Amino acid sequence: MLKRFLGAVLAAALLVCQVPAASAVGTSASSAILMDADSGRVLYESNAHERRLIASITKLMTALVALESYRDIQEEITVQPQWAGAEGSSIYLRPGEKITLEALLYGMLLRSGNDAALAVAGSCGNSVEDFVVRMNEKAVQLGMTDSHFANPNGLNAEGHYSSAYDMALLARACLENETLAEMVATKSITLGTRVFTNHNKLLWRYEGCVGMKTGFTEKAGRTLVSAAERDGMTLICVTLNDPDDWSDHAALFDYGFANYHTEPLVKAGKALGRLPVTDSLVPSCPVAAGEDAALCLGADETVSRELIFRESSLEAPVVQGQQVGEAVYRLNGQEVLRVPLVTGASVARDRAGALDFFGSLKERIDQLSANENQ
Repeated sequence: MLKRFLGAVLAAALLVCQVPAASAVGTSASSAILMDADSGRVLYESNAHERRLIASITKLMTALVALESYRDIQEEITVQPQWAGAEGSSIYLRPGEKITLEALLYGMLLRSGNDAALAVAGSCGNSVEDFVVRMNEKAVQLGMTDSHFANPNGLNAEGHYSSAYDMALLARACLENETLAEMVATKSITLGTRVFTNHNKLLWRYEGCVGMKTGFTEKAGRTLVSAAERDGMTLICVTLNDPDDWSDHAALFDYGFANYHTEPLVKAGKALGRLPVTDSLVPSCPVAAGEDAALCLGADETVSRELIFRESSLEAPVVQGQQVGEAVYRLNGQEVLRVPLVTGASVARDRAGALDFFGSLKERIDQLSANENQ
């Protein structure tokens, strides 16, 4: 959740920190973006915030909201008449048919069934319309400021649009959902009497590809969200209205993996400083990183770090793990990452003991002085 929040808040800074070499990359897309999945850093973009029709990559949001409804994916769903017979791509649901939610999700994500999307939305929400409301609420939560959904399948509709940048934010959230990440990476699966084969050719064509979703309508053109992993780094690519999307995604991934690497910045629990402690015999408390942090960097890039504390000192008692500030990381002077700072140890309150200690010390000094004057 923290990474999601930071990804939205630091978006402008991450865009500023692009490397000039990225301008050498080009695509056939109306909008495109290449993003580091872990940090949200933008490595390449072209019209990334332009609102456009997105077609079936919409179904990534449908799947995410459905899985976050915490329904048992093995639950059998009875197909309602209004879900069957949707226009466009289909898994040919029949009214009254019983099918698992898992099969509906795979049919929606791999074969891009529009009827499956309606069934997922209708069964995981009070209605399809109610489910779409939840899709838009999730978009707000993820910081997708250039997005609005009107249906769960991506068919052209008024008020249904997104941007390449927003879809990359959504892709990050999808990769963090283990079930969804596994589904979009599946090449082919047989469930019941149906065989679902993934439309995403990059799973076969590009080494390290881990999904995610294709889309097409005549008005939207070809749309594609994909992700690939190499050497501990995961990149997300989104293109909208791209007639050569397979080649463009491969070229953007090649660019990203050739020019960037994931640099570990700090490990959770690593001591980064100390804060004074009052009302205790212990004079200070260690301050440590609250979580692991890494950043996607170019070969010659370096990151600076600043520790920002909420208070200049702590008052005992101190509980280990309580947040006391943040470590701010900057690249080219722009903030790119924040890591919570937490107390690295517990410190007991001992004001009376401290007074006794210093009182006893004073008495001892006074006694020594008296002996010297005798």
